[in-house]
Amino acid sequence: MAGGIREHFGDDLEDNHEINVTPFIDVMLVLLIIFMVAAPLATVDVHVDLPASTAQQTPRPDKPLYLTLKSDHTLNLGNDQVAREGLSAAIAAAAQGNKETRIFLRADRTVDYESLMGVMNLLRDAGYLKIALVGLETTPSPTRDGATGQAGPSGTP
Repeated sequence: MAGGIREHFGDDLEDNHEINVTPFIDVMLVLLIIFMVAAPLATVDVHVDLPASTAQQTPRPDKPLYLTLKSDHTLNLGNDQVAREGLSAAIAAAAQGNKETRIFLRADRTVDYESLMGVMNLLRDAGYLKIALVGLETTPSPTRDGATGQAGPSGTP
């Protein structure tokens, strides 16, 4: 009960045994706002149309190093655009000279295979051999012959 009639007269106040949840709700709303603002800042903001993959997802490192090949064949390291000539130096600075750093290579769906291999050759020439290709996750769809992802005998899925 919020209010009551005091039955005794004196200077002592009764203890209130009800929980005041208003400060708790205020703290939760502030934390919610902080997480809503901070969550988009933790991702890469370069838009690229990735092809889908059915491979199992591997654990992601704490600070992944993304190299993005966009549809216009420009390169982005994280969110910063990088020239092909300066790619080796930019990756060395981002990886702090560690040649064992895994580089996550993202390429737009419209990028041709030759351009993708050219970027991979630039990475190999710079000494970075741990390259992971990034794609969208999808579930495998069964084909007419019952196998997943395999073409039928006539070459049609």
